[in-house]
Amino acid sequence: MHLKMNQAFISIVSPVYRAESIVPLLVSEIQREVETITNNYEIILVEDGSPDNSWEAIKREAAKNKRVKGIRLSRNFGQHYAITAGLDFANGDWTVVIDCDLQDSPSEIPNLFNKALEGHKIILARREVRNDTFKKKLSSRLFYKTLTFLTGVQQDATIANFGIYHKDVILTIRKMREPFRNFAAIVKWVGFSPITINVKHSKRVEGKSTYNLTKLMKLAVDTILAYSNKPLYYIVGLGFFVSLLAFIYSLVVLIKYFTGGIGVMGYTSLILSIWIVGGLVIMFLGIVGLYIGKMFEGIKNRPIYIINETENIN
Repeated sequence: MHLKMNQAFISIVSPVYRAESIVPLLVSEIQREVETITNNYEIILVEDGSPDNSWEAIKREAAKNKRVKGIRLSRNFGQHYAITAGLDFANGDWTVVIDCDLQDSPSEIPNLFNKALEGHKIILARREVRNDTFKKKLSSRLFYKTLTFLTGVQQDATIANFGIYHKDVILTIRKMREPFRNFAAIVKWVGFSPITINVKHSKRVEGKSTYNLTKLMKLAVDTILAYSNKPLYYIVGLGFFVSLLAFIYSLVVLIKYFTGGIGVMGYTSLILSIWIVGGLVIMFLGIVGLYIGKMFEGIKNRPIYIINETENIN
């Protein structure tokens, strides 16, 4: 049964980093759009160890409006960990996750909500035209191509974190406490038959993205290690292929030996074999080591994030 529009309680969660001057505009735009849907809402801003005065900006907004809630993490844990912190405190029947840079426009929130009222539990915002630099688009495309190839699951570069999620989805996500966090990957894993709607994607109000190619590739590797064992299958396949070549080569050498076709064994082939096999062994050990490292991080059972202070959080 759908909630009537004036009864729905909506939580808006936004991770905040280097957004001191953006916070007031972010809050005012969210308020304006959400109040066309309901008067029951909360805005949860999670300051992720930002080096500027973002937390002071959040405190000022929280002092003016009790619906604005602030969470300050003890250090920079990362965007997806900040989202996790916000979701842990979200009380809404529906929760909107939106970045703080206003590239994902709050004006799309009513559209997301109206689509949710049709009976869907996850509605993801698909950016038809991305207003990013060529470098950002290229790095993002490489990131999602890598994820698609190594996870075996089709990834869409036009979809990020922006969307609206039913409380059943949020409660399910809260149960997932693995130490590595990738919100989009978790949403894909939990199911609930997500759908997408096309939204506008705006230019950044100020500053530039903190995600460069190196960070995106690291995020891709971490996501693959956390959500896929496909690289291990590739290792087995490659190992089998190398072993097959070695076996065939051994047969050739053995035949030549008995037919008198070998005088002195080739130094070049010996050295190449050592380097190729040695390199593969080191690579295989490195990949397996990465998986073991992730397991080691998990068994420590450390908290996913640490809260330093809060505003308007009961």
